[in-house]
Amino acid sequence: MPKPSRPRPSLDRLVAEIRACTLCASDLPLGPRPVVHLGRGTARVLVIGQAPGTKVHATGVPWNDASGERLRVWMQMERDAFYDTARLAIMPMGFCYPGRGKGGDLPPRPECAPRWHDRVRARLPHVGLTLLIGQYAQARYLGDARGRTLEETVRNWRRHLAQGFFPLPHPSPRNTLWLRKRPWFDAEVVPALREALAELG
Repeated sequence: MPKPSRPRPSLDRLVAEIRACTLCASDLPLGPRPVVHLGRGTARVLVIGQAPGTKVHATGVPWNDASGERLRVWMQMERDAFYDTARLAIMPMGFCYPGRGKGGDLPPRPECAPRWHDRVRARLPHVGLTLLIGQYAQARYLGDARGRTLEETVRNWRRHLAQGFFPLPHPSPRNTLWLRKRPWFDAEVVPALREALAELG
């Protein structure tokens, strides 16, 4: 029996190109270290977040921090499964740590998504669900269909799920109060997210 061929071998070359990118080097306080986790292109779930924090920058492992722990709880997914690139692909809106501002980390660098996202998604043909985590991912992928606020966008998850998107707030510890004030998120949205993931196997 012949061995199954690897789908989209050009994905490997694209990942290498992303990791070698220095487009924003002069604007990055810790220098370029693009973080992306794509594997062989068989993933059925794509996670699009914001940008690496300092811990992720240091390790090169996406969601390797407290935000990632909370995200995996929401997804009801063990760490090994989360990093299994045969099942799940990960890319941020900005691939490198952008630095800090007065209120926390700066927004993702605006150059990354236009340069890379369409090329990555074209090489992930099996994705059936894309998690849009935070306002930057939601702005790019939902456009005028998103709500006036993050809360409105997340509460309307059913509308977006029909298009293959699931909007979520950022799971950062900074958003603990936001989540505590909105018990409907844990009661309604998290179970729906888990069900949508389970349907993909």
